[in-house]
Amino acid sequence: MKRRETVKIAVGRTFIGGDSDITVQSMLNVPSTDIEGSVRQAIELEKAGCDIIRIAVPDIGAVRLIPAIKKEVSAPIVADIHFDYRIALEAAAAGVDKIRINPGNIGSDDRVKQVADECRRRNIPIRIGVNSGSLEKHILEKYGRPTPQALCDSALYHASLLEKFDFGNIVLSMKSSNVAFMKEAYELASERCSYPLHLGVTEAGTERMGIIKSAAGIGSLLLEGIGDTIRVSLTDEPVKEVYAAKDILKALGLSSTGIRFVSCPTCGRTRIDLIGLAKQAEERLKDCKKNLTVAIMGCVVNGPGEAREADIGIAGGDGVGLIFKKGEILRKVPEEALLEELIKEIDNM
Repeated sequence: MKRRETVKIAVGRTFIGGDSDITVQSMLNVPSTDIEGSVRQAIELEKAGCDIIRIAVPDIGAVRLIPAIKKEVSAPIVADIHFDYRIALEAAAAGVDKIRINPGNIGSDDRVKQVADECRRRNIPIRIGVNSGSLEKHILEKYGRPTPQALCDSALYHASLLEKFDFGNIVLSMKSSNVAFMKEAYELASERCSYPLHLGVTEAGTERMGIIKSAAGIGSLLLEGIGDTIRVSLTDEPVKEVYAAKDILKALGLSSTGIRFVSCPTCGRTRIDLIGLAKQAEERLKDCKKNLTVAIMGCVVNGPGEAREADIGIAGGDGVGLIFKKGEILRKVPEEALLEELIKEIDNM
């Protein structure tokens, strides 16, 4: 698929937009007063493969999170700030890699200029993030209610406040909990600007529905070539957001890092605990960085033949299974040894 052309911006040593890979983001959910817990969670996110880590900075005191976290992780840190331009200035001085703030919410032009000037001086990009509940009065009056057009207009309005001071190091997001609504908003923005776009379905829900909504919204836009960085928002542990986002990218063929699984839904021919095997394999290999397709198949009918493109796989029998590679059978293995034999093969690839 052809990616929409955008400007390329640097977030620390990571890039968003242009010819760079689509990055995965998440956000700490530990209270901002808990420095030790925040650092611990940031480390967990980075180990899980999070490219960019966002932290809430609700007051000046929370700025101390920035150096504490940056000391322990190499992933760039984004400060999420609302209303108070002084927090943005302090975060910039503390070495943050990116700031999330809406210029229209921080007061006079002088305040906007101070933030723009400081971020320009330090080469810190700004993400403008709008959603259905944050639309400006004049935009709501124009459309009568939140609409995709209103979301897009709001994002570009905030961008214009920075552009007025010759600041263009900008990323835009237009999130909504309504999948179709957010999709259209991003499509409109992609036609009207060349800023990198941060995709997400906000308030998507708990793990099950949140992943479904995020896959539908984020995935459909990525298939259109729209989107440069993504966050799956879940009412759950942030590490789960990272794994879900990486899985979306792998499912679309937009990531070559990590295991891609092919597994059958099972049927009456299945004679081994394929569901258990598949779940165990997925858990054991979730942090594997090898670029491999692994097949977990229920029987010889749809095993080596149907999954012949898999790099490695297993096909079940009656209490036994076959290990196969690229459709070629390697050997027969007892059911209780299947998983370990599969892992050994992957370790040697």
